[in-house]
Amino acid sequence: MQRCFTLSVVRYWALRKKVLTFNFQQSAAMSTLLINEPKYAWLKELGLSEDNDGVYNGTWGGKGEVITSYCPANNEPIARVRQATMAEYEETVQKCREAWKVWADIPAPKRGEIVRQIGDALRKKIKVLGSLVSLEMGKIYVEGVGEVQEYVDVCDYAVGLSRMIGGPVLPSERPGHALIEMWNPVGLVGIITAFNFPVAVYGWNNAIALICGNVCLWKGAPTTPLTSVAVTKIVAEVLEQNNLPGAICSMTCGGADIGTAMSKDERVDLVSFTGSTHVGKMVAMTVQERFGRNLLELGGNNAIIVFEDADLSLVVPSAVFASVGTAGQRCTTTRRLMLHESVHDVVVERVAKAYKQVRIGDPWDPSTLYGPLHTQQAVDQYLAAINQAKQQGGTVVCGGKVMDRPGNYVEPTIITGLPHDAPIVHTETFVPILYVLKFKTEEEAFAWNNEVKQGLSSSIFTKDMGRVFRWLGPKGSDCGIVNVNIPTSGAEIGGAFGGEKHTGGGRESGSDSWKQYMRRSTCTINYSKDLPLAQGIKFE
Repeated sequence: MQRCFTLSVVRYWALRKKVLTFNFQQSAAMSTLLINEPKYAWLKELGLSEDNDGVYNGTWGGKGEVITSYCPANNEPIARVRQATMAEYEETVQKCREAWKVWADIPAPKRGEIVRQIGDALRKKIKVLGSLVSLEMGKIYVEGVGEVQEYVDVCDYAVGLSRMIGGPVLPSERPGHALIEMWNPVGLVGIITAFNFPVAVYGWNNAIALICGNVCLWKGAPTTPLTSVAVTKIVAEVLEQNNLPGAICSMTCGGADIGTAMSKDERVDLVSFTGSTHVGKMVAMTVQERFGRNLLELGGNNAIIVFEDADLSLVVPSAVFASVGTAGQRCTTTRRLMLHESVHDVVVERVAKAYKQVRIGDPWDPSTLYGPLHTQQAVDQYLAAINQAKQQGGTVVCGGKVMDRPGNYVEPTIITGLPHDAPIVHTETFVPILYVLKFKTEEEAFAWNNEVKQGLSSSIFTKDMGRVFRWLGPKGSDCGIVNVNIPTSGAEIGGAFGGEKHTGGGRESGSDSWKQYMRRSTCTINYSKDLPLAQGIKFE
């Protein structure tokens, strides 16, 4: 009896110790989250908490893996998100399809009114949401706010577009006949976005897709889930206030399993994917297997070309902004700086001097111009690229080291002396490394610009108007964005954004990009009492 009592006591204290240890660990884990620190109390203004649901389809849920979001500036945990299970993905798609039946019946200008309200709701939260982008992605505060502003601007653009979309009335060759084009929504648009623009890219797709009459299913990057949740909360509130199904703008946080399911799912009429060329190729092949539609925004190996007559007061700040901005993590980042041999040395000297004056620090500090890389994996890629560049004959003129401070900070780097066709120069590395190349002739420079696999953004600096129009013409740049005397990055929302070749060929945002979210029908209407056939065919 005494032995049993002793064993019971031992078991009791062992169990109590285990419970206390678990509770202590859980409490410690909760207390170390940034969201619990007074400095970051503003996160709760976005409806965020320690643990957040990562599924929205009219109701909030999330029964999948719990992931923790980390701040790249110090690698400390911010908060947690419960991702979607495959069962929740299935439920969400079904709710999206049902919601579309309601949304498609609403006239386009009325849909535009809802998008206007979404833009206004974002305006009210622009600073706090921009702060979250800065905290979770790592870009500087002004860029975070600017990214939310892009979504707001696209909403404004989409409101006007909602009263303008449509096809032409064409002349019919047959008497008593009308020939018209009808444009209708594709249905369900799946939107897969990347970490580097966790708000803006969704906004480009979402606002335009909505006014076209589509519903949206969003899968954000697994490393920026809090931003996905916060944006969805803002949009969901607008839908709820208008008594509309929340599933019109659904969200499923998750990894490759959710992305693969969206690519394979015939109920997802259009898959808009932003990310790497490698993954984009797999998405495209999967979607094409089912004859679905895809819209791809992939990599860019972008070049600035500086001719002997260039205004160097424009060149230097342009090259620095386009190569250092967002720590080299924009798809439009300048990765190749091609300099005419007559200005090569002076431009390298000036750009290197400017690099050393770039203010590096916490991304949410208003004076900071350059923040951390998003992940430790990116830091490893940075070091590997520098080693490869050295092995292939490059010289590090500026930077080249990981910084000795908390977070994923590396020095912005300039490398000279590499051949234009060196393997590392033709490789898009998503880090702040600028390869400087020396050229002699216009033909040489244009050819070098076009010889890489990607075709996103490009720019020349010159005062020669003949050269400008050759650059814009059929033998000039083969990119989707072709600039003159401005950087490769910083595109406006009014133009179509996207590129050629391995960049994917998709177009988002302005111009006639709306057509990617709609299907076209050519309609012939006979309002006569006769039945003439086209091409004068007689069938009697």
